[in-house]
Amino acid sequence: RPPTPPPPGAPTARILFLTDLHWDRQYTPGSAAACPDPLCCRGAPHNGPGAAGFWGSYSKCDLPLHTIDALLAQLPNTTGHTSKSTGNSTSGFAAAYWTGDIPAHDVWQQSRRDQLRALRTVTALLRTRLGGLRVFPAVGNHEATPVNAFPPPYVRGNQSAAWLYDAMAEAWQGWLPPAALHTLRAGGFYTAQVWPGLRLVSLNMNFCSQANFWLLINATDPAGQLQWLMGVLADAERDGEKVHIIGHIPPAHCLRSWSWNYYRIVSRFEGTIAAQFFGHTHLDEFELFYDEETLSRPVSIAFVAPSVTTYINLNPGAPQTPPMCPPQTTPIPLVLTVPPSTGYRVYEVASSYPGSSHAVLDHETFILNLTEANRAPPGTLPRWQRLYSAREAYGLPTAFPADWDRLVRRMQDDEQLFQRFWFHLHKGHPPREPCGGPCKAALLCALRSGRAADPALCRPLRPALPFPRIQELWRQRQLC
Repeated sequence: RPPTPPPPGAPTARILFLTDLHWDRQYTPGSAAACPDPLCCRGAPHNGPGAAGFWGSYSKCDLPLHTIDALLAQLPNTTGHTSKSTGNSTSGFAAAYWTGDIPAHDVWQQSRRDQLRALRTVTALLRTRLGGLRVFPAVGNHEATPVNAFPPPYVRGNQSAAWLYDAMAEAWQGWLPPAALHTLRAGGFYTAQVWPGLRLVSLNMNFCSQANFWLLINATDPAGQLQWLMGVLADAERDGEKVHIIGHIPPAHCLRSWSWNYYRIVSRFEGTIAAQFFGHTHLDEFELFYDEETLSRPVSIAFVAPSVTTYINLNPGAPQTPPMCPPQTTPIPLVLTVPPSTGYRVYEVASSYPGSSHAVLDHETFILNLTEANRAPPGTLPRWQRLYSAREAYGLPTAFPADWDRLVRRMQDDEQLFQRFWFHLHKGHPPREPCGGPCKAALLCALRSGRAADPALCRPLRPALPFPRIQELWRQRQLC
């Protein structure tokens, strides 16, 4: 049974969604915003144009802590408490989902001490600013050092990830129940009840990451996480619960075997999984899931929200891959040439009532105009502004998977609609180079692909390019 809109007067809830904060404790206002290093806006003050702004910069820079603090401080009434009976919050938010990537992109000089300092500092900031609001975190790929290195739980001793998971369990124990902390310590994933009728699953998507060299040992189901997920979903199905899944890396960016198995799980439990939420790409996009028999009936959608940080793994005007990314064997003309702004997402979902789908009803994206904020007089707090609402911007009757499937098809022939999506994809700061035919084919194919490397998902779009070329164009957009 596909989800249905709430009846008139039924309660809804707002969920705050934060991803890819990337706090750079060495960020220095006035330093060089352009530099030969993989990460800029740090070091000595820079004389002349191109200096890093106080609140952030449109360059390959991460964010100072005071910008993240200002974002949290301006959220409406974030000190209330969530009602356990309804899932509604006196604060305006019923819960917060936080999908990782806390440290900066200075991966060549990070230590375990640096990573733990970032974890504890940002966690403490969220706890202070969000008050009694429950936060459900997920593990990002930048939390480890070396970056992307997440050994399976059977690796013991100093090479294990216990130093990270134990610190997370300690930092997040006020938000999560004891059973969730147990599996968090074991493998970085957990499940917990958000409110009656809604269960959350937080996946450790580093166990599907193409950049995690530990998966050369076992890429099918490291840590038994997918087997565990099926058990959680089966219990939720039996108990009549709906499930929200959160994670860092979107499923289509995963290793092929893991991604296809996950796709099968989503198809099997399409009536239980109410929504999926991810980050990692720093862009505003989504991935659709279809029934496995025909690949034509949309059964689920993975929302991919834009990053808080301004950073993107492309240096404007310099088409090269930074050292922390895997090298590309075939040079491809870059599509993205201007970094995005800082932003966050708010999801409106069906709340707790008999027969609730707990599905996403709409989402809103908020951004900060850094140019305006940095020009303001000292001491002026920045103001995030609402960029768009999904249903309003795209003319969606609802925000269920079938609506997003129709949107992809509409964008094929409606160029104005596609350019609006392209504008929102980059948080209102699109590249100077327009998205032409090949770029558009690759993007629409990506939106329809909830699993990795499947040309069958693209065929209904009648792409003018062969699938390997579409894959090349798609990979150039991926962050790591």
